[in-house]
Amino acid sequence: MTIPQDSKARAGGARVAEALPSWDLSDLYASPQDPKLAADLDRAEAEAQAFNAAHAGRLAGMSGDALAAAIARYEAIEEVLGRAMSYAQLVFSGDAQDAANGRFYQTVQERVTTISSHLLFLTLELNRLEDAALDQKVAASAALARWQPWLRDLRVFRPHQLSDELEKLLHEKEVTGRSAWNRLFDETVAGMRVTVAGEELTVSAALNKLSDRDRDVRAAAAKGVSAAFGDRVRLFSLITNVLAKDKEIIDGWRNYPRPTSARNRGNMVEDEVVDALVAAVRESFPRLSHRYYAMKAKWLGLPKLMHWDRNAPLPDQDDAVIPWKDATQRVLDSYAAFSPELASLGRRFFDRPWVDAALRPGKASGAFAHPTVPSAHPYLLVNYHGKTRDVMTLAHELGHGVHQILAGEQGYLMSSTPLTLAETASVFGEMLTFRALLDAETDPRRRRALLASKVEDMLNTVVRQIAFYRFETLLHEERKKGEVAQERIGEIWMQVQVESLGPAFDFTPDYAVYWAYIPHFVHTPFYVYAYAFGDCLVNALYGVFREGHPRFQEKYLDMLKAGGTRRHKELLAPFGLDASDPAFWRKGLDVISGFIDELEQAA
Repeated sequence: MTIPQDSKARAGGARVAEALPSWDLSDLYASPQDPKLAADLDRAEAEAQAFNAAHAGRLAGMSGDALAAAIARYEAIEEVLGRAMSYAQLVFSGDAQDAANGRFYQTVQERVTTISSHLLFLTLELNRLEDAALDQKVAASAALARWQPWLRDLRVFRPHQLSDELEKLLHEKEVTGRSAWNRLFDETVAGMRVTVAGEELTVSAALNKLSDRDRDVRAAAAKGVSAAFGDRVRLFSLITNVLAKDKEIIDGWRNYPRPTSARNRGNMVEDEVVDALVAAVRESFPRLSHRYYAMKAKWLGLPKLMHWDRNAPLPDQDDAVIPWKDATQRVLDSYAAFSPELASLGRRFFDRPWVDAALRPGKASGAFAHPTVPSAHPYLLVNYHGKTRDVMTLAHELGHGVHQILAGEQGYLMSSTPLTLAETASVFGEMLTFRALLDAETDPRRRRALLASKVEDMLNTVVRQIAFYRFETLLHEERKKGEVAQERIGEIWMQVQVESLGPAFDFTPDYAVYWAYIPHFVHTPFYVYAYAFGDCLVNALYGVFREGHPRFQEKYLDMLKAGGTRRHKELLAPFGLDASDPAFWRKGLDVISGFIDELEQAA
């Protein structure tokens, strides 16, 4: 699929004049009208109906081998549906402004939901089996034993499973419930234009100007973003309130003790472990973000930072545009120095049209790596503005991509990694790239700028994401008392920003609407702590690597290849790490504090 590129997008004050790559989705389907797509869905529907007729209500009486064969057949049908759904999502992400893309996405989603309703019985019936009965089947069948990790993770939700009729109702109503509100949010943001000093920009382009070297440009961008989201804050407040209430209702029916519990269970981590992470980060705000931003204010010659100064480049920071070719080479060289196998996998994304880096209206903001299905390959979406931060984003998403390829060996049902571990390869890839750049830099001023940039990225990954998590927690708790006014949502947002960023900042009242542009709050509630989890985990993991841990690369690749078959305790044990130990989190946070110490000494 050829998508027009916007060659006028700016990076800092410079233009990205080169042609940036756009992905080609034809490895999935040639177009939304591709006859193969329609044929795949028709075939999947027929197979799902036949599967239901053959197996529904009969799992308890099946032998282990027969049950294993049924799961394998289920996986094959689900992968066909996953391919179709992935394609629709990627088409929509490429241009959410195009009404035809929106209709296509919704149509495919509705069709996939209808087909998968015929398959829903399998997971429900498996969870109704008593532990002893299932264990007996597994013990008698090597074929079923292969599925044990998937069965283990499925049965985590057993205490929260509803009746078959209710589960089917919730499944089928998803397309007119949460998914519909998600689409409304995406299409609204994609269609928005932000006025910055008389220029009409997409939300992504306007947010990019918040890291412009010119403070007046940053202030103008901040004013424009505030105005654009302020004009629509009533709509965003409605979306937020509806989704929070929807979650409260479903959590109540499923007997989850608190709003975060469903996400934590899906991440295969206990509420108490997440609480410990959040407490450790909040306790470290003074020695991390508060301390760093006080230094940054002095470097910028400002008595106080405004919110539009948070990502401002430092005086010594090189804001020259980094060409796309150079960016890809820097990332691949960093990967290759660590593991030639990892770099070889990463090169596939650039040798083939698997990356969409072009800047254009309607395209999803931010960045992501979509795994699609193991029988195809992942796709990366970035919005490349040519800054060092964009190179780090590329390193991050490429880490996801190679992880998804390696984990794909486990098959469709067992390749998915819990969110707490899904950020491991991405953050590790960032660290490899950063260390390569830092070690190669000999100029003290540029080295300080690189180090400061990394600290800011880590603060955004750890401190800011935990602040986001805190915002969601407070908001969802307050929603239980009734609909939360837009003004009150803004107050909660400002409360967590002041707490996390510290006394170096002054916040203008119009910053109170900035919660509205964060898509994670809409798409994946309570997702955000996974970034902090991943960053602290990687800090500890990278420390083990730097200490010369034997066969580290081999063990690391094995960890990525495991996909969702092993939990974090099993995965980290070969490296001598244990995420359930409070000292583990302190070790990760100490890495950030150590970087800030180094900056203080350099200053």
